[in-house]
Amino acid sequence: MNVFITGAAGFIGGSIATGLVQAGHSVTGLVRSAEQAAELKALGITAVIGTLDDSALLAKQARAADAVINAASSDHRGAVEALLDALRGSHKVFLHTSGSSIVGDASGGKSSDVIYYEDNLPAPTVDKAARVAIDNLILAAAKDGVNSAVICNTLIYGHSLGVKRDSVQLPRLLKQARKSGIVRHVGSGQNIWSNVHIEDVVALYLLALTHNVPGTFYFVESGESSFIDMTTAMAKALNLGEPQDWSLKDAEAEWGYEMANYGLGSNSRVRGQRARELLGWVPKRTSVVEWISHEMV
Repeated sequence: MNVFITGAAGFIGGSIATGLVQAGHSVTGLVRSAEQAAELKALGITAVIGTLDDSALLAKQARAADAVINAASSDHRGAVEALLDALRGSHKVFLHTSGSSIVGDASGGKSSDVIYYEDNLPAPTVDKAARVAIDNLILAAAKDGVNSAVICNTLIYGHSLGVKRDSVQLPRLLKQARKSGIVRHVGSGQNIWSNVHIEDVVALYLLALTHNVPGTFYFVESGESSFIDMTTAMAKALNLGEPQDWSLKDAEAEWGYEMANYGLGSNSRVRGQRARELLGWVPKRTSVVEWISHEMV
């Protein structure tokens, strides 16, 4: 299958692109520079240089491909509209990458017992309304002849299969710890996130290319953990003593509003049954704490 993928030099997109090549697919990846193009070539990926604002380029590549995966941004509506316009009526697969911060509660590190399911999503917060609107646009495209899906990943751990080694959330904690000598979490760190290993994420995308049911929303998770459990494992792996609480104000100064409030300071507890039931997805890695303890550092 000829697959066009955006974000091919990124953590998620690069991992998916590499996994596709390893599975025998032909992959064209959107990148921003000649340097990134050279890196992808070494992995067997054909690179196209451009940005998500290049609507004509996106449309051209979408029409030429058998399937399209958007892994560059969950929030760029213009790119999604350009891809959907090009795919409308083709019945080609379009997999869009979203993230489970759409159900994040920005709790400041407090715990929550609330768990969300794929058929019972909450109204989005003001911060996440635009992202949810994009997700809904993609799901609705199934009625216009696009084999569309929203793949809503949870906290992803593991090292990339592609060129960008690190994911988004846990490496922020690790970088801060190495800089300061203290592992910190937002607030008391009691907040909980569902999570999944990058290799299992790649396996799901590969299955969705051939088994997707048009218009499906998938949560991607294989377990969950509180941040205090993850930071405790990180502190032990780094020999840095016990992790410490950090005020939301200080966390925002270090990581910015979005990352402090949603990426590291919220609860995002979800359950994903559709990937298991519709795609036959069986995740192989189920313990983020074990990965932190033995593989992260």
